Amino acid sequence: MLSSRRHGHYNMNQESTAPRAAERPPFDRSSSQDSLDDLSMEDYWTELENIKKSSESRQQDQEVVVVKEPDEGELEEEWLKEAGLSNLFGESVDDPQESMVFLSTLTRTQAAAVQKRIETVSQTLRKKNKQHHIPDVRDIFAQQKESKEKTPDGTELQSVRTNENKYEGKDDQSSSLIVANKDLVVLVPEDTPASEADINLEVSFAEQAVDEEENSKDKTWKNKGCDASLPSFRLPKDKTGTTKIGDLASQDMKKVRRLALIELTALYDVLGIELKQQKAVKIKTKDSGLFGVPLTTLLEQDQRKVPGTRIPLIFQKLISRIEEGGLETEGLLRIPGAAMRIKNLCQELEAKFYEGTFNWENVKQHDAASLLKLFIRELPQPLLSVEYLKAFQAVQNLSSKKQQLQALNLLIILLPDVNRDTLKALLEFLQRVIDNKGENKMTVLNVAMVMAPNLFMCQLGLKTSEQQELAKAAGTANIMLLLIKYQKLLWTIPKFIVNQVRKQNTENQRKERKAMKKLLKKMAYDREKHEKPDKSTNDADVPQGVIRVQAPHLSKVSMAIQLTEELKASDVLARFLSQESTGVAQTLKKGEVSLYEIGGNIGERCLDDNTYMKDLYQLNPNAEWVIKSKPL
Repeated sequence: MLSSRRHGHYNMNQESTAPRAAERPPFDRSSSQDSLDDLSMEDYWTELENIKKSSESRQQDQEVVVVKEPDEGELEEEWLKEAGLSNLFGESVDDPQESMVFLSTLTRTQAAAVQKRIETVSQTLRKKNKQHHIPDVRDIFAQQKESKEKTPDGTELQSVRTNENKYEGKDDQSSSLIVANKDLVVLVPEDTPASEADINLEVSFAEQAVDEEENSKDKTWKNKGCDASLPSFRLPKDKTGTTKIGDLASQDMKKVRRLALIELTALYDVLGIELKQQKAVKIKTKDSGLFGVPLTTLLEQDQRKVPGTRIPLIFQKLISRIEEGGLETEGLLRIPGAAMRIKNLCQELEAKFYEGTFNWENVKQHDAASLLKLFIRELPQPLLSVEYLKAFQAVQNLSSKKQQLQALNLLIILLPDVNRDTLKALLEFLQRVIDNKGENKMTVLNVAMVMAPNLFMCQLGLKTSEQQELAKAAGTANIMLLLIKYQKLLWTIPKFIVNQVRKQNTENQRKERKAMKKLLKKMAYDREKHEKPDKSTNDADVPQGVIRVQAPHLSKVSMAIQLTEELKASDVLARFLSQESTGVAQTLKKGEVSLYEIGGNIGERCLDDNTYMKDLYQLNPNAEWVIKSKPL
């Protein structure tokens, strides 16, 4: 079934022309809101009213997006394709052996999620009398039940339980937003000291959820009192280094995305949350311009002007214009620009932005803020993507803050690159606004309330009860709050997923070496002659306990480094920079170069400064170590 929708302010346009327009608009505040205190949803409803006024002044053609409701089995089949398992249905040129390796690295809950989708597709295909050979992968999963899964460093993945329950309950002690008796109350006093809790990235989130289910049956989303606060989650120290999105090479990132999809599905399965992806079918597209243009199209036209840019230029310029006016301005982001002036500025920007003739002096600070929000709303497909917008919204149904963050972490990984990069730029900007809350009166709560309707408006349905409306408003504002407050954590790739990628790479390399040996033997080559290149030529000259680091673009192009218990990646960089001239060293200290782990059981990985080199060497002894520039 197809339903025609316009992302952005299309809901408001449709509502304004609907027969029920004479009635109270569904986004108006109810009388129950009048009794709320300063920590209410007031900013949220005000923003919706401002959006409605803005939409009424911009009745123009936009890209129409048709959202396709998947047929029975179609959703699961699409899911398997996205998880890289389409070759199970004979529809892919991918190596089926690689899929078997991939499946063999899955955790119990991940395997169960895959198996559930395969069974659904199998039943559907049988009903449709389609002949597809579907291997029974349960045998592969059964092997995992018989023997505990090993991580690349030899530890038992399923048995690793690094105190994930140590702080159990702390992250459940608060809910930033609750819904009860038609009242929406926010329970995040700004000055309340936040509790601290580690978030475990070494064990599958779904596996943690299984372990915690029995202990949390009596936990519900409820008011714990007005002294509740959001926990201050921290990343536990990892001696092999924290991996951020952007640190891995594209081939490994592709594996990370597939694993993130399976892990998110497994987590939602364990917690009884339905994960339904939607598919967008474009009917009409704009292939140029600024507003209402797909992010990918914008980026393509921007990269012709500024090669390497990862965020739309208009988006960057609007943020810089707001910051030029000073982030201390009271009511920044909350106070709207005049609707007609915004409309005229949009038209002028469309005509003059790329020509470089637009006069930015005519754009007031509040106008620039309104234009930024308008840009987000008028994206033909939402910034959080059509496919995963419902999954983002479903995060509010998870019972603990920890599980909500785990789900958001996986969803961020799943976003298309341009969506994720643009979202990151937005959240970093919003944090800079919040950093000036003493002057601008915009706390994280205020900013979340104002921005939530702009990112989630298309999820606020027209045919909902007032109570459902309030729940959706509270839920989306809560998600916005989490995205802003925990953004540094959310851009981290969980260690258990990186370990699964390492295991896949190791197993694939083992099979490739085995196949190569057979080939060499068949061709009667000298095996010893052809196996020697597998070892780095540098390794022969490097004694045990020493690594050779290459730096082809620095004065000192190579250096042997003795591994010690305390040697960090930052220490290695410092030794090379000490060989440079003062000017060059100062420039490089700003983060233009990093130490990379290349090869072995990983494609390429940028190391964070606090990586302990001896621990990482033990995890990946066949890697090469190279200092090079970070990508733009």
